[in-house]
Amino acid sequence: MNIPSNLDTSSSLPPIYQLHRCSPLLGSIVALLSSILDSGMAGDQLQVLNALDVARTQWYHFTAVLIAGMGFFTDAYDLFSISLVTKLIGRVYYYVDGAPDPGSLPPRVSSVVNGVAFVGTLTGQLFFGWLGDKLGRKRVYGMTLMLMIAAAIGSGLSFGSSPTCVMTTLCFFRFWLGFGIGGDYPLSATIMSEYSNKRTRGAFIAAVFAMQGFGILAAGTVTIIVATVLKNFYPAPPYAIDPVASTVAEADYAWRIILMFGAVPAVMTLYSRLKMPETARYTTLVAKNAKQAAADMAKVLQMEIAVEEDKVAQIATAQNHNFGLFSSAFFRRHGAHLLGTATCWFLLDIAYYSQNLFQKDIFSAIGWIPPASSMNALEELFRIARAQTLIALCGTVPGYWFTVGLIDVIGRFTIQLLGFFMMTAFMLGLAVPYHHWTTPGNQIGFVVMYAFTFFFANFGPNSTTFIVPAEIFPARVRSTCHGISAASGKLGAIVGSFGFLYLAQSQDPTKTEHGYPPGIGVRNSLFVLAGCNILGLLCTFLVPESKGKSLEEMSGEAEEEAEAAAGGGGGGRSVGIVPV
Repeated sequence: MNIPSNLDTSSSLPPIYQLHRCSPLLGSIVALLSSILDSGMAGDQLQVLNALDVARTQWYHFTAVLIAGMGFFTDAYDLFSISLVTKLIGRVYYYVDGAPDPGSLPPRVSSVVNGVAFVGTLTGQLFFGWLGDKLGRKRVYGMTLMLMIAAAIGSGLSFGSSPTCVMTTLCFFRFWLGFGIGGDYPLSATIMSEYSNKRTRGAFIAAVFAMQGFGILAAGTVTIIVATVLKNFYPAPPYAIDPVASTVAEADYAWRIILMFGAVPAVMTLYSRLKMPETARYTTLVAKNAKQAAADMAKVLQMEIAVEEDKVAQIATAQNHNFGLFSSAFFRRHGAHLLGTATCWFLLDIAYYSQNLFQKDIFSAIGWIPPASSMNALEELFRIARAQTLIALCGTVPGYWFTVGLIDVIGRFTIQLLGFFMMTAFMLGLAVPYHHWTTPGNQIGFVVMYAFTFFFANFGPNSTTFIVPAEIFPARVRSTCHGISAASGKLGAIVGSFGFLYLAQSQDPTKTEHGYPPGIGVRNSLFVLAGCNILGLLCTFLVPESKGKSLEEMSGEAEEEAEAAAGGGGGGRSVGIVPV
């Protein structure tokens, strides 16, 4: 019997259930009916899982958000800080005597520096996603953070003095940095989904992901502070006046400090992450340890919870439902869902990372950042960081938190559909009258429109593609499926980060950056990104709505529990749930 899982929320009830607003008597009848139906559903569900689903919002929810969220804060800082310092690294290590413009990273070097962390992230998402289902979420969770700490410090050290040596070691450490970051995606999403109650689960997972916005903001802020301090202590002329003196020796420390700072929030979170208990859903449904799950969640929820060993044993023996990832049963039940989550994330990240990583190129193209030759190295670093921070403050961060506030009200499907549609609209609004936006006096309008594309990316598919894969797959493959979906997204990010470097170059060979062949220009690149968003909108229809439903209801595991209850009469030493 399919009963609305959010029956207690009157605003989301079918019209027949909302009659209680007109009559107190009807209200009492509806309340009684809801109570009977909910208790019937809870009877089929393992009590430790039901306790999590119906738990009121309390302190442990916010603690979990903070612990998981600081990982994402670090992830975003590490991934996006590189885009702020690549021009500075080019000035320091690729200066060409007598050149009219400052040194810049050669195309191949720039592609590798920007893309290697994404390759590491993709690999880490697949590996740690699989490992999280095999060994447990908690046992793997600390590994990712320790790897991120070591790699962030190593990125800043980047041994050697020659360009080849520095770039090689930088890429080496950024690969392993990305590998650790990759593991954070499936593990943080899965842990938060399995800890949350079903009424506010979307908001809590979204809040974890929203810490990305603060990480991007922090990357810009730290860069602004470092650039400001150094340029005040070590003033230098613009490149056009004195090319050599425009890049002071201390500029080499700036990018290193900025990259190494990414280890700080990770260090602050490590102890708490290592002390988190394993999620009850993994312990019960995958490890089949009813006693440990009840003990762990009794501490977290501060209540006594039944130890349903017989019922868990019966679920374990229901082999007809214990299908694996590559089985026909999984393909039949969740194949379209996995295709939907993976393709939506892939298409979204092509557009999202193209914009985010190369904001500096777009701002330069429209004249919002002055020509590089008119500034010294630290001034250019400051202006790039200021522009990216402004976009993050006005578009990126608010978009994330709009999702947090509304996802459990209007649902994942609606937010993702709206986000893809509005991103398409604003990109076309930038691309169609592109020449108008680039004329003097209109650049601010371009920046406002550009900020809105970020707002609707984050109040849209950039958040929902992270949330939904953690809700709709069975516990035994939940982390793996999230890792596959996230890795598909990073494949899109790689396509965007490598492709946009070349596509966005001017069609005029005399106006391309040094070492780059002519491209299709920023305007046509925006048309391509708008097309990716349209395809993402269409693929959204493959993904089910999970608002207000338990994880077991979405994944089909509720059927296994119901069969176990029917086969064993509710089985086990069920002592109920008693508040302490």
